[in-house]
Amino acid sequence: MQLISDRSSNAIREIFGRDKVLIGMIHCPPFPGAPRYRGDRVEAIYDSCLRDAERLIQGGIHGLIVENHGDVPFQKPEDIGPETSAFMAVVSDRVRRATGVPIGVNVLANAPLPALAVAAAGGADFIRVNQWANAYVANEGFMEGRAAEAMRYRSLLRAENVRVFADSHVKHGSHAIVADRSVAELTRDLAFFDADCIIATGQRTGHSASLEEIDEIGKATHLPLLVGSGVNKDNILAILARTNGVIVASSLKEEGLWWNPVDPDRVRRFVERARLGLEADG
Repeated sequence: MQLISDRSSNAIREIFGRDKVLIGMIHCPPFPGAPRYRGDRVEAIYDSCLRDAERLIQGGIHGLIVENHGDVPFQKPEDIGPETSAFMAVVSDRVRRATGVPIGVNVLANAPLPALAVAAAGGADFIRVNQWANAYVANEGFMEGRAAEAMRYRSLLRAENVRVFADSHVKHGSHAIVADRSVAELTRDLAFFDADCIIATGQRTGHSASLEEIDEIGKATHLPLLVGSGVNKDNILAILARTNGVIVASSLKEEGLWWNPVDPDRVRRFVERARLGLEADG
């Protein structure tokens, strides 16, 4: 494999202290200002996030990502108001203090600058960015990678400790704009633009990338690789055998639906299965 960047650190090992990780999602309820917000007390929103966080960590998950999934339909980055960053910073800080595990931030849709601000204010360790380099047509419209702007903003905040986990061939959109380039080439672009970790996804929330695509992405990068969609107790061992871990969400919710609370029994069964792959790695 040809190296595309001189950055060779292992962000997974440095953040989590292990080589393979299980990362759970905190799908925040709608925040004030979002279309689905119905006037709930802000403390009730925070309590909901903390409940899910505690259930995930008590079940054996290693880290968490705070995401404003309840704000659907999502806005393009330039339209996201400061209220979203403010509420997410509070959630991130409270979750970090309550659990003591590594925390990431994803501000939808594709908003690395607000995510960096949230991470800096809330003490998060990394951000997830769905489109870091290149461009594609998403549900929200035309989305461009904002790596150059985001990395300069990170320097401005003196937040170089906040790592970037970037999706390759991101879900929820069309890649016709870059269809003349392979998934491997698109993956190498992420490393060239200083991402710290690569995430393979399926076509939509709850849909897994194929093992063939995971292998194609993995062969194209020297960076750690996670699978960030469609992970469940049935495919976890096959995925762990070829990656550095997973980001898991819907399959750990009641009835397997992303908008429901985390189900402790589903978490327990998932982690019990995953431990076979974690232990095999030593």
